Formats: sequence, structure tokens, C-alpha cells
Amino acid sequence: MEINLLALNLGNSRLALANFAAGELSEVVRIPHGERGNWESALGESWSKLSAYDGAAIVAASVNPTLEEPLAQAVEKVTGRRVLWIGKEIELPVSVLTDEPEKTGVDRVLNVAAAYEQMGKACVVVDAGTAITIDCCNDNGDFLGGAIAPGISMMLDALHEKTALLPRIDFDVPTGTFGRTTRDAILEGVYHGVRGMVKELVEQYAEKLGQWPEIIATGGDAAKLFQGWELIHAISPDLTLYGIALAYTEHHLHLET
Repeated sequence: MEINLLALNLGNSRLALANFAAGELSEVVRIPHGERGNWESALGESWSKLSAYDGAAIVAASVNPTLEEPLAQAVEKVTGRRVLWIGKEIELPVSVLTDEPEKTGVDRVLNVAAAYEQMGKACVVVDAGTAITIDCCNDNGDFLGGAIAPGISMMLDALHEKTALLPRIDFDVPTGTFGRTTRDAILEGVYHGVRGMVKELVEQYAEKLGQWPEIIATGGDAAKLFQGWELIHAISPDLTLYGIALAYTEHHLHLET
């Protein structure tokens, strides 16, 4: 099914807008929440490229409830359309087998759904954003759950704010083995701490699954953390957006049947 869709991913730190024209992702814009004044112009520009397409729609996923109403208002003001929300008007595209499915982050489920659509087997998604999530599905594509940890920026902030002497530094990939300065020691701890966590958790998931799952990474810090690591099958910066498109596509297929 060739969809025409403006997909909106409302995260903890930024809003991502993606155009899917005739089923193909053609453009992605990311706006930090500190620049919310740019929402309307970005929405207008994106929608102008889709509005002439047959059946074009606007669909959003959110993990930031406080900004949902402002976003909905901005969309309606600029486009005259109403936002369709994943998890409300549109169902999630996979089964969620957690103890409290309604409290499981929509972005986590959409990431796994998009990864499963590509892999067709049990897989793990590592989302390295504001928080770091490591989530898993089985061979049926069912979302089993996972782990949530502080993201890179949160770790670096905490080390600075909760100690007397440690500086606030910007994240980068460490180049040595031993941290020979305070900065290098912090980078070694954060970088290898995240990668070690991922490896340990995936090993546990594999034991429960009875097989080694493919691992897909996404999120703003994924490239720095995982580029070139043999454990990672692929890095997909737009995975959540593909998950939104998948949910919308399956919603329409269900309506047609």
C-alpha cells in the first residue's frame, strides 16, 4: 500500500517530522523543543509537499504528553487537519506482552515493530536518545519488554551535578584504553558502560529466546556509540518514523478488510 503521510514523532527532546510520499520516506526534519517557535513553519513546509496527494494524512506518536495539545493545535492551525495519534485512533502494529501494555512507551513498540518488519525474526532495538532503551521481540513480532537506562547526556549531567569536582563534558568516542585525564575517564566509563549494558542484556535475551537476535540501533547517540561494532546489525536513525508509517498502513489495511 502506497501511503501519503506526514509522520510526527514527539519525543522527550525534539519533534521529528517525516514525509512519506507514495510510501517512500522523502524528507526528515528534527526540531529541538527549545525551538518550538519553528513548529508551524516546518509543519507548513512539510504539508505543502503532501497535501495534493490522494488521502494524505497526519499521524503522530508521543512520549511527551505535555506537548501533545500544543502540537495538535499547531497542526490544525497550519493544515486544517486533525492529528491521528498512535495508541488512540490508530492501534499499535504488534502485540505488546508487557504487564502494563498501556504504560509501555509507544516509541519503544514502534521501534521494535519497524525492526521486525525488516528482519522477520526475533530482534532487539537499542534506542540511544534522552533515555537508552533496549527492547526485544520474539519470532512472532510480539513486543516482550526490555530495559530503560539514562541516556548519554543524562549520565554526563548527573556526574557533574552530583559530584563536587567532575566537569560537564560533551560526549565523544574515547580513543585510548586507560582514561588518563578526568575527561577521558568519564568518556571511558560512559561509552563502555552503555556498550557493556547492551551486550549483557542481549546475551540474556538470547538465552530466553533460544537464539541470537539481530540488533538494530537508533536514536541521536547511536552512531557515536555503535558505529562499526560487530554486535550491531544496522543503525537506523529513522526507525520510529518507519514504525509510525507501518502502524498507519496496517490501520488502513484493516479498514479495507
